[in-house]
Order: sequence, then C-alpha cells, then structure tokens
Amino acid sequence: MDDFVRNTLNEWGFSEWIERFEDQRIDTESLYCLDEHEIDALIPIVGPRSKFKKRLKLLKEQNTANPETVDSSTQVCPSTSGTSDEGKRRLDLQGESSQSPTKKQRLHTKPGSYSEEIILSDVKTIMRCVHQKIPSQDNKLNNFLRKKISGLETDKREMVGVFGKTGAGKSSLINAVIGVKNLLPSGRVSACTSVMIKVEANMQNSKYEADIEFITEEEWTDELWFLLNFLGDDADQESDQKDDDDRRDIVEKLSALYGEDWEKKSPEDLMDGKYFKEIPEFRLRKKKTLTGETAEELSAKLVKYTKSDPKHGEVKRWYWPLVKCVTIRVPNNDLLKHVTIVDLPGNGDRNKGRDKMWQQVVGSCSTVWIVTDMNRAAAEPEAWEILESASSFMGNAGECRHIHFICTKSDLSEDSEDHSAAGVRDFILKANDQAKKEVRKEFSKLHTVKKHFSDESFEVFTVSSKEFLKKKLLHKDDTEIPKLQKFLQNLNDSHSETLNYVSGALGILSLIQGASRREGADIKTAVCTVLKQKMRHELGKIREPMEETYQAFEKSLSEGVEKSKSSWEKVLKSVIHPRKTGSGFHGTLKCIVQHDGIYKKTKKHKEINLNMKLSACLTESIDEKFKKTFPNEGKAFNGVLNSFSLDTKKMKEKTKYKDVELQLIFLNTEEEKMKTKLNKIIRDRKKEIYSSLMTTIQTAMQECYNNAKHIRGTGMLQNMRATIVKHVHGSKDVMFQEAKDVMLNQLRDLMSYILKDLEKTMHESIELSLKNDGVSIPDVTVELDMVRNHHKELMGNPDEENH
Repeated sequence: MDDFVRNTLNEWGFSEWIERFEDQRIDTESLYCLDEHEIDALIPIVGPRSKFKKRLKLLKEQNTANPETVDSSTQVCPSTSGTSDEGKRRLDLQGESSQSPTKKQRLHTKPGSYSEEIILSDVKTIMRCVHQKIPSQDNKLNNFLRKKISGLETDKREMVGVFGKTGAGKSSLINAVIGVKNLLPSGRVSACTSVMIKVEANMQNSKYEADIEFITEEEWTDELWFLLNFLGDDADQESDQKDDDDRRDIVEKLSALYGEDWEKKSPEDLMDGKYFKEIPEFRLRKKKTLTGETAEELSAKLVKYTKSDPKHGEVKRWYWPLVKCVTIRVPNNDLLKHVTIVDLPGNGDRNKGRDKMWQQVVGSCSTVWIVTDMNRAAAEPEAWEILESASSFMGNAGECRHIHFICTKSDLSEDSEDHSAAGVRDFILKANDQAKKEVRKEFSKLHTVKKHFSDESFEVFTVSSKEFLKKKLLHKDDTEIPKLQKFLQNLNDSHSETLNYVSGALGILSLIQGASRREGADIKTAVCTVLKQKMRHELGKIREPMEETYQAFEKSLSEGVEKSKSSWEKVLKSVIHPRKTGSGFHGTLKCIVQHDGIYKKTKKHKEINLNMKLSACLTESIDEKFKKTFPNEGKAFNGVLNSFSLDTKKMKEKTKYKDVELQLIFLNTEEEKMKTKLNKIIRDRKKEIYSSLMTTIQTAMQECYNNAKHIRGTGMLQNMRATIVKHVHGSKDVMFQEAKDVMLNQLRDLMSYILKDLEKTMHESIELSLKNDGVSIPDVTVELDMVRNHHKELMGNPDEENH
C-alpha cells in the first residue's frame, strides 16, 4: 500500500479497512482497477461498501488518466493539458453524473454531512496534484505556493476535560456518550487520582489501542525520597489530620507498586530493576502500547496502570504510581474525530511531571465537565472545590468556553407516589429541573469562578447512563446523553474544517491562475500600491488600541504591586499559621516547601498554593481587564485584529480591477487565514502572560523553599516558618515589581509579534501575487473550476458567484 491509498482511506473515513487493503497490496494503480467483485471481497459490510463505491466512482470521474497505465508511485491528477473550454466541457459532462454537484443536480451539503466529507477528500486530492505540478525551480513564488498548499492541512482538536470524584459516574458517562461499552471501567472501587486518561479516535486501524506514558526515573526517585522522608519525619513529630491523610495516601501508593516490600528500604533499594521487569519502557523512557480487538479486552489489560482494584486478585503489582498519562484510541468513532475527552485528576498531582501535564491539559480544554452524583448535586463540596481551584487555569490562563455541571444517576424514583410509568417519568423530570435550579443558584455564589466565567458559559445537565441504554423509566432524550453527544458533534465542527480548507484551496488556485496571466501589468502595479497603503492604515488602527491596553495593564499592575507589599504578612500568616492547627502542621508545611510552595489536595483537604496567595493582589488587579482583553470566545484586544481588512472583496466587484480579480480572491482568503492563525497564537500566548505573575513569584521564592526543605529536628516547624517570613520580607520590594515587569514585557512582545507578522505576511502575499512576471506557472483552469463549484456548494449559494 502506498501513501495515496492510505491517505484516501483515512480521508473517506475507512480507516478500519486499511489493514485489509494492505494485506491485499492495494496501491494507487490497483485502487483504480478494482471491480465490483473485488470491492465486495475487500469490504463485506453493505453500508460502508456502498459509500466506498460511490466515492471511488467520483474519484475516477475527476481523473482523465487511464488507471491501467498509472504507476503506483504517482498520483492520478486531473488533466489540464486542454484549454479552459475543454475543462468546462469536462465539468459539464460531470454535471450529468448523479454524483457531481452542479446547478442541475447538487449534493445535499448540510454541515457535517457525508457529502461534505466527499468534497473535502476531493479538494485534498486536487491540491496534492497541484503541489506536484508546481515547477521544481527554486524561486520565491514556487516556494511560496508549496508552503501555502502544505499549510492548508490543520489538525484542529478540541479538548473536553472531565472532573469528578470516584463513584460519581465519570466512566459510565464517557462510555455512554461516545457509545462504547466497557471502555473505561466503572464502579466505586478505589481509583488512582493521579492518572490522566485521554480518549480520542483511532484514525489508523480498527483496533482499540492505548499508549501509556510514564513519569521519568528521576522523577520517581525524587518522589520516593520525599515520600519515605515524610513518613520518617512524621513518625518523630506530632501529627494532625492532614498528616494522617497524607500518610494513608503515601502508604497506599507505595503498597500498590511494592506490596509490603517497601518498608525499611531506601530509595536506592526501591529503584532496583526487579520491580520494573514488566515495564522496561519505564527505564527506557518509552511509551508502552497495548492493543485489543474489543474495548473490554483493552480495558482488562489497562487496569493495573490506572487504579488498584481488589477484584483483580491475580495482579501482584499495580503500576499506576509510575504512570503520567494513558491515551486510549477508539476506532470508528465520529464523535472523537476532532475531540479528545480527558478524564482528569481533581487538581493536579504532587509529582512535578504529572502536575505540569495536568496544568497544560486543563489550560487546553475548551470545555470542562464537572461530574457529580445527583443525590447531592448542589451540596457536594468536592465538585465546587475542583471548579474553584481550577478556574484560573481554565479561564484567564486557559481557553475554556463552556462549563457543564453534570448530575449523574438522574433516574432515582424511590420517592415517587405514582408508580405508573408516566408518573415515575414525571417525578424524575421534576426532580431534575429542581436540581438544575439549585446548582445554578450555587454557581452564582462562586465569586472566584465568576471572575473568569459568565453565567452564559455555565450549563447544567441531569443524565442517566443506565436509562440511556435501557430506557425503562425515561425516554432517550430525557437522559440528556443525546444533548452531550450533539454538543460533541458541534465541537467537531467538520463543516468549518471543510470550508476553511476549500476556501484556502480556492485562494491558492486563484493566485496560481491569476499569476499565469501576463496582461494588466499597469493595474497590478497600481493595486499593489493601493493595498500597501491600505495595510499601513489598518495596522495603525490595531496599534493604537493595543497601546491603550498596555497602559491600562501597567496602571492596574502598579496598584497590585503596592497592595502586595502591604499585605504579604497577612497572606503568609493565613498559609503558614492557619487557625485550628497545632504543632502537627509541620508535615503540611514540609509538603509545601518540598513541592515549591504547593500542597496538593488530599481526599479531605483543600489545596494550598503559597505562590498563588502571594500573587493574588497582582492577579486580582487585572482579572477583569484580562478577561475582556483576551476572552476565551475570541476577538482579543476588543476585536481590532478581526476588523483588519484590505477591502479586497469590495475591490473585486469594481470593473477596473477585473484583471486582478483572482489575485484579490487569494488575498482575501489569505487575510482571513492570517487572522485565524494570529488568534490562535494570541490564545496560546495569553496563557503564558497571565500565568507569568504566579510563576515569577514562585521563581523568586525558590531559594527559600530549597533552604526550608532541608530543615530537620527540634523546632522544625518554627524554623521553616521563620525562613519563609525572612525571605519574603527581604524580597518584597523586588519580587512583586519583577512579576509586574515580566508580565508587561510578555504583553509587549505579543503586541509587537502580531503587528510584525501581520505586516510581513500580507506584504509578501501582495508582492508575490501581483509582481511575478516571467515566472513559469502551471495552468490550473480545471482545478480552479472544480474547487470553485465545491466552494459554492458549501456556501449554500449554487447560482451566484461567491468567493
């Protein structure tokens, strides 16, 4: 099998048949030679087979080359050797086919439809052929065209983070929503809270696969050192409730991996190779891959890497303490095509590698699902604590646009007085409505969360995975699982993916065809001058409001610096001298300094983040302004970037610019693509800018933490406290100002990058599209007509020219 066949099967959604095609050695030439009988043997299932035949027929119609003479290493491309009229006649002949979108008979291209997939596949095939036709000469225009065609492919992926304590029904919910039974094990067993599980589509084959990524050997050695020292120090000191909970967590983790063999052993002893024989990938820094023919088979193989389960008595060693992340790939699942669902630990992990990944993933989630049991939906403290502790990572330091509070097991009917089917259903639905009202009321009280999210971004669902499958008490839609599935379908947004690709392809083909015309040299020069003047004017309209934003941030941060200087003692006291805590607090404070200022949440106690507390006055000073300047919904800097326009659409409509119409089409698509690219860069960079306040404080405190973590013996608690207070007192005049300066410098760098990149890219596009005389350029008349027809079809405007 060659790349063309593999890519074609993937694009058509036939990835599960790749192995069969590979076994039968189907290459490009043999693909075009397949007859009805051979296709029946390759794809024995009627539904997929009929779709494949339809697509193959359309592909053959688009290619005039004789399949029997095509070399398997080359791509079959539309012929452009004839004239433009010949190309039009060929398209008209295609219009007589039942497969081709023309004015007489058109595909039904509703967003995300099957026919849209055909369009996207067709246009990708056309652009691969055009890429091959570009002359090999190394000149600016050819290099530019090759780069633009390669840049059409984008891997758009949305991430949905799922939070919830063990027993809340997360696994059952995910299984039900994606329509795969027994993928994630469900139940009330003790589950590992540190393993992150990603679920995404397998686009390569029809197997269930899982990649297991381990923490590094160095990270586990450091963690072992801390865990064993904590237990040793704890035995010599008075303990409090937090310390007891920490001790139980540590014993559970060490016992899972080592059994009872860890007691009275050093970290060096516990790094002996005999403990890791079954997972050589851990020491080799490689991912371990597991496969299964079914979801249940893969799940059984995964269990020892994700949790401790007493039901599996045959398992002697559980490896979840060493696992950073598990990525599960599910075959034949359209809901996961551009969506990754991530089962997340509550608020990160004490292991630095796992915690860094947690922050990155949470910051990349466009949607977050908070899952809790229906019984105590509004009153469940853990669900709200997770939301509060993660809100800044999701909001100003992230890209979350939707928070879904999901109440599971919403099928409880024991208290219903009317036991008829209709009465029970009515009782459940009324209880669900009441639960939604209570949850929304509770959300309105979360002032910390409301700094980052509006009421419009918050939605409540009451779901029942059991009733969705069995439908005994509720109708399918009553379970609200279909609502979540519809949400994921919209998140995939295949219509946008198709339209963006086809629009970009139309622009590139317009440029190639326009550049091949030699007439209109004077008008090209005149248009080039007009567009450059317009670009300078538009850049000025962006620069001015950006500068105003910078000045506003500088003023607010200056106020934050002064508040920080005057409140640091109070902040420190609240963290290192908490109320209702005696001398047993030493274990908690030791965790704080050992983990660079952060005490990770246990099953009963909230997270403590000293760095976040010390930077709170700075972040609070800019929270509201930052949210307005960089909204997660897009339109940064109050939308000035989105309003940038060279007015090429209006120019194209004027008769005097007819000779450069195709170049103007390209520049219009290039402008839109450029704004999309910059908005993505802004989204990523704004996370770093917002987080810089806390990370700068953490860096400034690092010396203090390093000194405090080595303190031992009598008076350990008092000495650690004194070390921290002394450091902050001596650093306060520099530390908070430095955090302000770092943030402003990063903001300035972003503003400068946006302006320079926008000017450089658009200037290059203007120059190369309007100043290219003497360059050898292929004729793409046929390809342009085909892509233009596809574009009109997607725009839903078949009878009007709409570029």
